[in-house]
Amino acid sequence: MLQVKTPEEVWELIRAEFVPLPHRSEHVSLPESVGRVLAEDITAEEYVPDFDRSTVDGYALSAADSFGCSESVPAILPVTGQVLMGESADFTLPKGSCVYVPTGGAIPKGADCAVMLEYTEDYGDGSIGVMKPGAPGMNMIFRGDDVYPGKLILRAGRVLSAEDIGALAAVGRTEVPVSRRLRVGVISTGDELVPPEQKPGPGQVRDVNAPMLTAMLGAWGAEVKNYGIVADDEELLRGKMEQAAQECDAVLVSGGSSVGVKDAACRIIEHMGKLLLHGIAIKPGKPTILGRSGNKPLVGLPGHPVAACFVAKLFVLPLLGRLLGREDAQYPVTAELTESVSANHGRAQVNACRLEQTEKGLLAIPIRSKSGLITQLAGADGYFIIDRDCEGLPKGAKVNVFMN
Repeated sequence: MLQVKTPEEVWELIRAEFVPLPHRSEHVSLPESVGRVLAEDITAEEYVPDFDRSTVDGYALSAADSFGCSESVPAILPVTGQVLMGESADFTLPKGSCVYVPTGGAIPKGADCAVMLEYTEDYGDGSIGVMKPGAPGMNMIFRGDDVYPGKLILRAGRVLSAEDIGALAAVGRTEVPVSRRLRVGVISTGDELVPPEQKPGPGQVRDVNAPMLTAMLGAWGAEVKNYGIVADDEELLRGKMEQAAQECDAVLVSGGSSVGVKDAACRIIEHMGKLLLHGIAIKPGKPTILGRSGNKPLVGLPGHPVAACFVAKLFVLPLLGRLLGREDAQYPVTAELTESVSANHGRAQVNACRLEQTEKGLLAIPIRSKSGLITQLAGADGYFIIDRDCEGLPKGAKVNVFMN
């Protein structure tokens, strides 16, 4: 009989049993760092921008010189010159005058605002009329508004986005310290499995889990080593798992996780280290195994592809993130069920769905699928979870959908 744990207990077990790996970082170029995990806090060493600048095309002036002006009574100011893009404004603006500045141009000392060109009138005699009063700081970005020396820009553990790359470029970082990629070994077991390129014979099926897991882990940011298909032979499987544990940071074994005569993964994991659990109160995915050899996770995934997919998303990826000290957060979208979904198994139920945007809001269309029918998930947009104490959800219920 499997000794199952709830999903919440599994996540707590992961936090308790596994610790972030010792600091293993490398420096990569700025473009190569997107999607990688930042290994160190990044703080600024300079001001960005390094000068006061205008956010509009117009005239830089002292706001006090425009107080009370209007279209009928404009403030008339002489134009002392212009500041071109890419040039410094290393002069002080005389009181009662103005200078033309383009968007992004430097604003000289003595000016504390910029008035849009649309609110001025050029008289053609070297002076302009200001028809809308300015206020101190209006249409300006001040030196260091974005970044100043010592400011924390990005925290270690963050998965770098394209926007983060822009911020790093702004402070002059051309190389970025990132955590080395985790190497994850993937093994498929089962006498019935053949490679995807081979036509199955009687009683055989193509190995779906290895390509699926390789793609999922690769997209997440891991380096995957595929150890191929191993027959239902305990000695062969033990040798392959021990090899993978020596060469990788984590090992995933697909299949051989349920209670059966040929299912040796549980015994092997217990032999290699510490068996942490055998069974999760979740559907699909109950016959899942988790163990560790030192700080290396050894995971036995269900052989059915849908179950393996959900278990990998819900537990394996957070576990790998724990090893990297990686900050991952999922922000679900709320959608309305288009039909009722039953769930009275005493286990949390994971259900894939498609999303459809309508005038009334976002709809979640449940995908009816058995755990072995992976192709039905190919068009899924995400999944929602029904609590183990809930006997199902009616049509129209609101669910939190986690995107794929």
